[in-house]
Amino acid sequence: MDMNEIKEIFFQECEEQLAELESGLLKLNDGDRDPETVNAVFRAVHSIKGGAGAFGLDDLVAFAHVFETTLDCVRSNKLEPNQDVLKVMLKSADVLADLTNAARDGGSVDESRSRGLVKELEALANGELPSPSASAEAPAPKTAAKVAPAAPAPTSKPTDDSGFQPVPFSFDDFGGEDDAGGMPTYEVIFKPRYELYSKGNDATLLLRDLSRLGEMTIYCNTDDLPGLEELDPEGAYFFWNVTIKTDKGEDAIRTVFEFAEWDCELTVKPVEEARADATSNDELPMVPVPFDLSILDETGAMEEVSASDARETPAAVAAAETASNVTQMVAARVEKKESAAAAAAAASAAAQNNAAGAGQTIRVDLDRVDRLINLVGELVINQAMLSQSVIENDTTGTSSINMGLEELQQLTREIQDSVMAIRAQPVKPVFQRMSRIVREIADMTGKSIRLITEGENTEVDKTVIDKLAEPLTHMIRNAVDHGIETPEKRAAAGKNTEGTVRLTAKHRSGRILIELADDGAGINREKVRQKAIDNDLIPADSNLSDEEIDNLIFLPGFSTADKISDISGRGVGMDVVKRSIQALGGRINITSKPGHGSVFTMSLPLTLAVLDGMVVTVAGQTLVVPLTAIVETLQPEAAAIHSFGANHRLISIRNSFCPLVDVGRILNFRATQANPVEGVALLVESEGGGQRALMVDAIQGQRQVVIKSLEANYTHVPGIAAATILGDGRVALILDVDAVVGASRGQSLKAEMSLAAVG
Repeated sequence: MDMNEIKEIFFQECEEQLAELESGLLKLNDGDRDPETVNAVFRAVHSIKGGAGAFGLDDLVAFAHVFETTLDCVRSNKLEPNQDVLKVMLKSADVLADLTNAARDGGSVDESRSRGLVKELEALANGELPSPSASAEAPAPKTAAKVAPAAPAPTSKPTDDSGFQPVPFSFDDFGGEDDAGGMPTYEVIFKPRYELYSKGNDATLLLRDLSRLGEMTIYCNTDDLPGLEELDPEGAYFFWNVTIKTDKGEDAIRTVFEFAEWDCELTVKPVEEARADATSNDELPMVPVPFDLSILDETGAMEEVSASDARETPAAVAAAETASNVTQMVAARVEKKESAAAAAAAASAAAQNNAAGAGQTIRVDLDRVDRLINLVGELVINQAMLSQSVIENDTTGTSSINMGLEELQQLTREIQDSVMAIRAQPVKPVFQRMSRIVREIADMTGKSIRLITEGENTEVDKTVIDKLAEPLTHMIRNAVDHGIETPEKRAAAGKNTEGTVRLTAKHRSGRILIELADDGAGINREKVRQKAIDNDLIPADSNLSDEEIDNLIFLPGFSTADKISDISGRGVGMDVVKRSIQALGGRINITSKPGHGSVFTMSLPLTLAVLDGMVVTVAGQTLVVPLTAIVETLQPEAAAIHSFGANHRLISIRNSFCPLVDVGRILNFRATQANPVEGVALLVESEGGGQRALMVDAIQGQRQVVIKSLEANYTHVPGIAAATILGDGRVALILDVDAVVGASRGQSLKAEMSLAAVG
């Protein structure tokens, strides 16, 4: 594996860490104060910083270091994560993501913004108030960052099986701030876990790097070393007590261990504080084995120190003198050691059980998954062709071949579902991206907005997720800029000055429904209608229903903005949403109540690879109608058919009238309209929620088909979304229901189909 591949893996992991970071910050913003949430946020930034340092990404490392320092203040309860603090941190998470993307793609980041956030983060770490909000109009009250009295970050102290806390037995050798010209002295307890060695790290290299910070004394503690029969070759039994005089500060000491921090127990304290802790806890004195710094050569190799040399050192002599006193204290704690050992064994068993139950994942290139899906699609086609051939040549229907084919069909379907599940991903990454957009647009417009997401774990095909970001972005911008009122208007209307945008996802009838709702002013239909007339989008004498007026916002060039801004006013956005959703084979509906808000509902297929459809015949041609668009099928009766105008017909269905659309006539399969009584009507629901009855000649049956793109393999065909191969080897065209319905309303079929796909 070359360096480029390793770097690509790092950036993939960065995406996961950034998602974890934003998720944790949003939980904190919602009031979650679970310490594990804070730790998860801290670990995400720390991991990005560590990996970036390995690749020399200095800008990313520098910003992550400041961010990490401020998060450590939250973790140690020095800084309360209130709304103002979290606002700065959420912006910092955005900049961290930008720096990561710039490092990967070679782009640039707004340096003034990053420098400003660095100053704000440093101010928060120093206990200063956060800088004023970017929006002076935002009504949310500002609360100062609560700074607790300075206290050291809580750290776990290494103990052996007896519960002993080993500390240096004599403090006279350590000196203090009076030594070395008043240089501060720190005690460092470094206890590696076996994971540190399994990852190729070396404790001696870390100690060598630490020695470069100042004058240092090291003791190696061997209390945990078991007998030879109990020794685990992969275990970690030694740990080190280090006393170091340095003016670099505690952060510099911790930086030495930053790559190994999660694989060891590390305590760093000023020596006076360590003394106070040892005195107050009445802890055991340590009987150390001297550790000669001379063995730390530049290669990191350890040279052996003979036992006689060790006995001659002053530290060894002092250790022997203290041993008799320690013996009495050890005897008094034998019972405590046994109980501690039992508890440790129980904890170890629980950890092993948790590890066994944890799910494991592997990284697979998406191209490989796509190739597998294509091959499974071909398998489905060949299975259908084989079944069709056997059925045509065997009329008994009871042969062993038929029974085997039924089992093959079931097995093929299960394989197909399993392979499709591999490419299914939760919509959470897309939803998380929207929170940043809400924050940015809210700051630009001076509004206070809260984004609420639901159903983030709803799964959909990866290809659908990749194409969801653009339409959702435009819809979020539209909701914040046009939907949500300013705080003053909301207060005057008796609403909460903080607006709410709710983004939800759920499965329904083999499709995924994504709803974007806001509690704003709703659609001003009179203003929308007048704007459409002024822009020559509709005639002035048009008589439109509320639903048709609402759908005017999807017309190209339409905008209700009074002036052009960085957010809106150019008439692009919602028309892009409509075309993007159609390109995914979906539909979008609008429900709006003036004064109470609007709801945009997108209905999308779960996958773009397979389709459940109804195979029909129209003028001698075989078509497939997507099953999700069909409400019901019926056989028209002559009494239910009514003429309307010169060329239109209606069908009466349960005391209501529905337009009857001749599919063969719309697609120019025949020159004249067919007799409805001789065919079958498919009641379908199209974009906008309107219903039409599509007239076909006959229904052949329902089956699952594999979608084959016409544009990629042939060319674009108006009114047709894609194609498939049937069991008898024939090519069948997949009907674009929305395009056909639009053509029945008088729209141009070619214009309607410019970006249409499976409906």
